[in-house]
Amino acid sequence: MNVTIGQLLEETADRQPDRDAVVYPDRGLRYSYKTFNQLCREAARGFMKLGIKKGEHMAIWASNRPEWVTTQFAAGKMGAVLVTVNTSYRLTELEYLLKQSDSTTLILMENYRGTSYIDMLYEIVPELKTSEPGKLQSKKFPFLKNVIVLGERGYPGMYQWSDIFKLKDEVSEEELDKRIQSLDPDDVINMQYTSGTTGFPKGVMLSHNNLVNNAANIAACMKLTSSDRMCIPVPFFHCFGSVLGTLTCVTAGAAMVPIQEFDVKQVLRAVQDERCTALHGVPTMFIAELNDPDFDKYDLSSLRTGIMAGSTCPIEVMKAVAEKMCAREMTIVYGQTESSPGITQTRTDDPLEIRVSTVGRALPNVEVKIVQPGTNKAVHNGARGELCTRGYHVMKGYYKDPEATAEAIDEDGWLHTGDLAVMDENGYCKIVGRLKDMIIRGGENIYPREIEEFLYQHPKVLDAQVVGVPDEKYGEQVMAWIKLKPGQTASAEEIRDFCLGRIASFKVPRYIEFCEEYPMTASGKIQKYKLREFGRKLLNR
Repeated sequence: MNVTIGQLLEETADRQPDRDAVVYPDRGLRYSYKTFNQLCREAARGFMKLGIKKGEHMAIWASNRPEWVTTQFAAGKMGAVLVTVNTSYRLTELEYLLKQSDSTTLILMENYRGTSYIDMLYEIVPELKTSEPGKLQSKKFPFLKNVIVLGERGYPGMYQWSDIFKLKDEVSEEELDKRIQSLDPDDVINMQYTSGTTGFPKGVMLSHNNLVNNAANIAACMKLTSSDRMCIPVPFFHCFGSVLGTLTCVTAGAAMVPIQEFDVKQVLRAVQDERCTALHGVPTMFIAELNDPDFDKYDLSSLRTGIMAGSTCPIEVMKAVAEKMCAREMTIVYGQTESSPGITQTRTDDPLEIRVSTVGRALPNVEVKIVQPGTNKAVHNGARGELCTRGYHVMKGYYKDPEATAEAIDEDGWLHTGDLAVMDENGYCKIVGRLKDMIIRGGENIYPREIEEFLYQHPKVLDAQVVGVPDEKYGEQVMAWIKLKPGQTASAEEIRDFCLGRIASFKVPRYIEFCEEYPMTASGKIQKYKLREFGRKLLNR
């Protein structure tokens, strides 16, 4: 497919105007494709009136609200690059992202799980309180001009979401059509933040072509059609929600049934009441659903397929999803943000054994090879090596970071994932480890270096090393090994309190140990694998 995200929605709405596009059962909200397309056009015109130009960066910091998916497709129509912000971000992370991304606009909800986003924003952008909406001038954030709040209440310096629809009348349908036609499918349209084992999060630049084609191929592997209805409880700020979820639905003309914030009973009720045929989730979500005390009271017989991804899927969980939840065509997707995100996927007709023991084979029009780490030399089938991929799905690069881009994508266009894998003679892959030290906790990627850099800010901390340790519920938990400055004493609670509210809760170390020295190699490198081993022994895992 060689279309923009905006054109894709137009085409789907023209083809099936009256079919459900977006349904929020808990809100009694139901948009047909015709209505949803028109709503996105109106939002796009409002954004254009704010002066947002093609290629400008527009950040959104909210859970799976209706305005999120409207913004996704409105931005796709008028060519603004949508910068997605993790709902768990706190002051340090928000400040970094707004600075690094050069975002001119921020859309945010008022609060999330008891934390005020408004207070946090005012703390890092105090000028906002005395500025006129759309005319912010901040020394710290020179690009940021517009702040739009999702809510009924007005705040100093901010537009309300409803204002966007008042402004739309000053931009004609013809002006919007002209903007849509000026976009190239190869333009960057989305930026999601991810990090490596060193440094801070990097903005992954993804184009219309990256995303639309990845979504279309994933839909094909699921045999998704306009008759399908997909329950989406995974967050939109991840590719899982906004590509494997919303965009995949639009490529097939399926109905989106989002859940604003994951809640077991809301998911089960939505699947039952909306007769959903597909359900997405990380393994911990499916485990929670299967173990709900009222599980047997829900009729899930409409389920057929879906995607389980985000972390390794336990075999027994996959079997239970197939048998007890009726999702006998559930698929596994493996990938990363840098690949839009899907690289491999199991197919609906693969034997259950394949679907529980592998992450599938390459998606259509995607190349996958396993190489000796640090080289481009392919290994033979069954041998362990680094998984590399090439094709339409590989990112355009990291924003303002050509060095990191060159490290990730070689001269021949191969993206080096940093994941260790083996491939069988039929192309099916198993992920067996990571070259990186990344921790995956309940589907969230956690990068030790980022937490270490933050812990260094504590006045008593001399050094910090962060590793992942096994956890039955989340797959992995964060453990920090801390060296204190000479003469200092501290408790684990003191360190944890320092983190709370300043970094995302899922990054706050669950376990904190103090030590005098780290295990080192002869050349002076810290042996993190030994720290992981020490952690396992301490926790009897």
